[in-house]
Amino acid sequence: MNKAGNGKVGEGRAVGKKPIDAEALRARAAGRKPTYRAVTFDEIRHDAEVIALIEGADLTLAAMGFTDHGIRHISRVANRAMMICKELTLPERDRQLAGIAAYLHDTGNSVHRVDHAQSSALIAFNLLTRKGMDPLEIAAVMAAIGNHDEHVGEPVNNAAAVLILADKSDVLRSRVRSATPMLTRDIHDRVNYASTDSQMSVDREARLITLKLTIDTRVSPVMEYFEIFLARMAMCRRAANYLNSDFSLIINGNRLL
Repeated sequence: MNKAGNGKVGEGRAVGKKPIDAEALRARAAGRKPTYRAVTFDEIRHDAEVIALIEGADLTLAAMGFTDHGIRHISRVANRAMMICKELTLPERDRQLAGIAAYLHDTGNSVHRVDHAQSSALIAFNLLTRKGMDPLEIAAVMAAIGNHDEHVGEPVNNAAAVLILADKSDVLRSRVRSATPMLTRDIHDRVNYASTDSQMSVDREARLITLKLTIDTRVSPVMEYFEIFLARMAMCRRAANYLNSDFSLIINGNRLL
């Protein structure tokens, strides 16, 4: 027997239920003034949970044979991203958001390499929400992280653009884990091992962002670099353009882009 007393299940009117008053809810919400914190890069880079997630993600990639994505890589990317912001005189808050995005951008590798940009963005949402960060800033960080992969990403905000430039330019011998990188069949190991120096500079007046690489061609020919990094360099150009700048690539003293 239902509460309406007609004996038919599913019929009758529920007792004690009132329709949602959307207007009243909006009015109450408008009267509240939520307090958000300006979460800083230093806070994130010293956070034990963040460090653990980075190390855990790197262990997963190590088991799969990928190059270093641990604290060394994350720190270089963060420092380079924040340097670009400073040299282009972007707002200080953009610089902080770029550093935060850089430090969290690979945490999703703890889930899986595939779609790790999106996994990282969702992990960032949980971390930053718990810290009381402004949702609009969280959205900007999530967009930056979710768009750092060259297959699907685009420079959708300042933090995204500098993260792309910083992440895609980190090609360096120290990232290689293999004990015999010159003999491996993995082209990523060979190209990274061949890169003995990687420097990024910003010419503020000329609005030019330049990546300078020194590649040992005895280990890997320059053509192999383009075989795996052409899409990434094209993405870097789009990122630089978003920042009202141009992108230049110099390898062994020769300007190629």
